[in-house]
Amino acid sequence: MLAHTIVAGIPFGCVYALVGLGLVITYRAAGVFNFAFGAQAYLSAAVFYSTVHTARWPVWAGGLVAIVVSGVGVGLVLDRGLFRYLRSASVMVKLVVSLGLLVAIPAVVQSTGFGSGTKLAPPDLGPTPAVLLGGPGALLDTNQLAVIVATVVIAGGLSGLFRWTNFGLRLRAVVESPRLAQLAGVNAEAVGSGAWVVSSIIAGLAGVLLAPLYGEVQAMDFDTLVVAAIAAAVVGGLSSFSLTVAGGLLLGIGQDLITAYLPLGSTFTQSLRPSLPFILLVLVLVVAGPRLSQRRTGGDPMAGVDPPPDMATRGGAEGSAGGWRQVGLGLLAGAAVVGVGLVVLPQYWLFLASECAALAVVYCSFTVLTGMGGQLSLCQAELAGVGAFAAGQLAIHDNLSVIAGLAVGFGLALVLGLVVAIPALRVSGLYLALATFAFGLLIDNIGFSPSWSGNGTSGILVPRPLIGPVSFNATRPFFVLTVVVLAIVATGVAWLRHSTAGQYLGAVRGSELAAASVGINVRRVKVVAFGLAAGIAGLGGALYGSTLGAVSASNFTFYQSLFWLVIVAITGVRTVGGAVAAGVAVVVVPQLLSLEGGGLASLGAVIFGFGALTYIRHPEGLVVWLHRRSMDVLQRRRRAA
Repeated sequence: MLAHTIVAGIPFGCVYALVGLGLVITYRAAGVFNFAFGAQAYLSAAVFYSTVHTARWPVWAGGLVAIVVSGVGVGLVLDRGLFRYLRSASVMVKLVVSLGLLVAIPAVVQSTGFGSGTKLAPPDLGPTPAVLLGGPGALLDTNQLAVIVATVVIAGGLSGLFRWTNFGLRLRAVVESPRLAQLAGVNAEAVGSGAWVVSSIIAGLAGVLLAPLYGEVQAMDFDTLVVAAIAAAVVGGLSSFSLTVAGGLLLGIGQDLITAYLPLGSTFTQSLRPSLPFILLVLVLVVAGPRLSQRRTGGDPMAGVDPPPDMATRGGAEGSAGGWRQVGLGLLAGAAVVGVGLVVLPQYWLFLASECAALAVVYCSFTVLTGMGGQLSLCQAELAGVGAFAAGQLAIHDNLSVIAGLAVGFGLALVLGLVVAIPALRVSGLYLALATFAFGLLIDNIGFSPSWSGNGTSGILVPRPLIGPVSFNATRPFFVLTVVVLAIVATGVAWLRHSTAGQYLGAVRGSELAAASVGINVRRVKVVAFGLAAGIAGLGGALYGSTLGAVSASNFTFYQSLFWLVIVAITGVRTVGGAVAAGVAVVVVPQLLSLEGGGLASLGAVIFGFGALTYIRHPEGLVVWLHRRSMDVLQRRRRAA
């Protein structure tokens, strides 16, 4: 029984390992943790399905186009069009761009003939349907064997490439320092392009091999697989191919052992099996975090020879001199918007405006944590869910007003944020982002499933507030309430920015070592930042839940966390104005695109994905950039007059 379980888990372990190898090669070659790897695999799977299944091409011809031609083309486009210019960029910039591609690539594919329609029963590279090896009762089929063989060949080939070839030596030199490699006569651009081509071919092979295991070609399957394969890549320290394969096998066999030896009807078992990769990821990062963080995570040691960046790009719009004046003007503008909205806007658009305000409160948590403190978190949506579910459960079961539920949601999310801050004391940069990502995924899979919390996909009701005789059930008074809460949070964030704690946050964001050298307790600052940001997210989540009236776990998923981080980065993560603009963009833009019968609705994901690319040129955010440009125009007109 045990031997059969282990053998049955090997193909699934190789699935994790194969995708993990793709993540490792991209990270080792370009310093980019490629969240879009699953999107690239989906592209090749869709091309293979369309050529072989729909157009009836020979398998070898469809495989050549889907894996080699598509892989080479996508690799060259990503390198020459994007990541070549990001080799010495920060983790935040690379992360935002790869997350944008995660959304944009499937949207582009689905708008073409390759991605349209449902794609059931995707063909295999080998015999279709897959043939059982050894006859009835066999544990492996030809498609699973192909995955195992591909994993072994790719792992061995990559190890040999990096260790024993001139290309591997040049590639390691370029990863360490493109400038030094060029001084030694290495064509850094050609080497980087070659690495992206290799990575993209692996993504194409993974897409073609893995699609038959799902029974359907759809982007979400590949994205979910990449999320799980992250654990295998981190087991290998994002550098070791053999350890990555070992991590993948450990996950695949471990999940099969859970299924075989734990009671299948147990809710714990049903939650534990899909959560195993994330539990392993948390354990590895907490235990081995300091050792992993000591490794260089991107950036050229010779980047100091570059001229300093533009002042607006470096500082954003922190505006210490006129900060409170700007806050006052913002509140006056907000009051004017509320007044006009109450008079002019119909009920439906007032509801959307309330949704914008509630999400803007959640997005202010990014302003505190990332904009002020420089810390990355990929679990803010789950923290918002904690606030929403707490407010709803207390209102339903304890007859507690949602206003009190807002405070409870703030407190519970704050406590959970302090727990999330634990890895922040041991890791930083990319590894911190992955640690928070793992915490969010654990909440997704375990925390929101029970009936006493999020009640899974069924969800719970979150009523509108009632304060004494005053009811906020109607749309107009509730709109005023959401704007008032947003104004209070925005003012508090502005106060924090100009307080001593805010100055500490800015110092830690600039340099943890320098901050510690002047007597700042860096660990305490990080904990405060995570806790306060989590509390704000919980408060906004409770308000958001009350706005919608009913929420479920599908409203607060890992995908939402990634999406929200990117959209706030695009609009401006360092300012409250950026958070408000992000709330408006998330709610209003899809509504505008859905007009005219929904013909433009599919463009939303494309616009978002490619909008993330603006972050490369404008890391200060579009709100700050547009404000600066408008001020420049006004000054030129005054001079001309």
